[in-house]
Amino acid sequence: MPRVLVDLLSFTGTKGGMETYTRELYAAIGRAPAGYEFVGFVSREGAALDTSWFPGRIVESGISGENRFEWAWGELTQVSRAASRERVDLIHAPATLGPRRASVPTVLTIHDVLYFSHPEHMSTPLYTEPVKWMEKQASRNAARIVTISPTSASEITKYLHVPGERIDVVPLAGSAPKGVERARAGEEGPLILAMGNRRPHKNWAALIRATALIPEDKRARIVITGGRGEDPLTPIVDEYGVADWVDLRGWVNDEEVARLYSVATALAIPSFAEGFSLPTIEAMAAGIPTLLSDIDVHRYVGGDAAHYFDPTDDADVARAITDVVTNAALRAQMVRAGYAQAAGFSWDRTASETLSVFDKVLGRH
Repeated sequence: MPRVLVDLLSFTGTKGGMETYTRELYAAIGRAPAGYEFVGFVSREGAALDTSWFPGRIVESGISGENRFEWAWGELTQVSRAASRERVDLIHAPATLGPRRASVPTVLTIHDVLYFSHPEHMSTPLYTEPVKWMEKQASRNAARIVTISPTSASEITKYLHVPGERIDVVPLAGSAPKGVERARAGEEGPLILAMGNRRPHKNWAALIRATALIPEDKRARIVITGGRGEDPLTPIVDEYGVADWVDLRGWVNDEEVARLYSVATALAIPSFAEGFSLPTIEAMAAGIPTLLSDIDVHRYVGGDAAHYFDPTDDADVARAITDVVTNAALRAQMVRAGYAQAAGFSWDRTASETLSVFDKVLGRH
């Protein structure tokens, strides 16, 4: 049985969507006979977390996934050494970066190439060039690249010069968080939920500015979760005088996520760019209308179920919010369409198509 080393050096409990992808993918692989044996090469922080979802043996690397220098050294050099020690047949690096060289083939999952396509929106400019260099090295070493949307595939070809025939598009999936009770929708009044980190490409400020444009009698409360430390959105809330309407939250636990999904009127994502959109799938699966910036990847994920707006036009953002808050028939139609759209994305599909890539690389049919 072929053995696969899974690069879990970036798995630390703080990486959001990429960790959700890794966890859900391998949990789904574990639910079905894969014909492979898996070894997880995990960071020091990840080793302290629950890894019961992983369908194989965990090897502790002793490498920090939070220390950027230590982590980069680990990705570039130590993953390949671990693969040699474990005598595996294949490496899977599921979090965009991986080994510079390896003695066995590598399948690399690249979620996006925002450091190339949107460098102006990166919050760590000193980190941009090193990451770009690492992405180039990892992509050159990879036998095949998996990515999560057609948008990312075209940008990988454009910026990393990877031929399209070496790229496989395998979309992500999502499910409603446990404990969501949509019968409670609206019990706290109109509420627009927004969830994610504070990187500039997320464009959360657009929701704040749009709120200021909406008459108070038609305003919804905006809850933006995902902040860490001093929130860069606070000065914008103060500038526009909407502190009574915008609630800035840090990372929230599963119980609070379920509560917010239960009472929300809609989910809003005003991003300028994304590799995919897990929150969109999760919201639609939970029966929550979704308001999305009109970018190609959101059209791919949201289809005809979402309500779109121009992320550069605050008035258009305000229009979209007002439409969904004031129109019950529109919300009901979006919920029905959202259930159907979300059903097209499943982790079992993601797992099956990923295993097919492994088969392709190893010549298994």
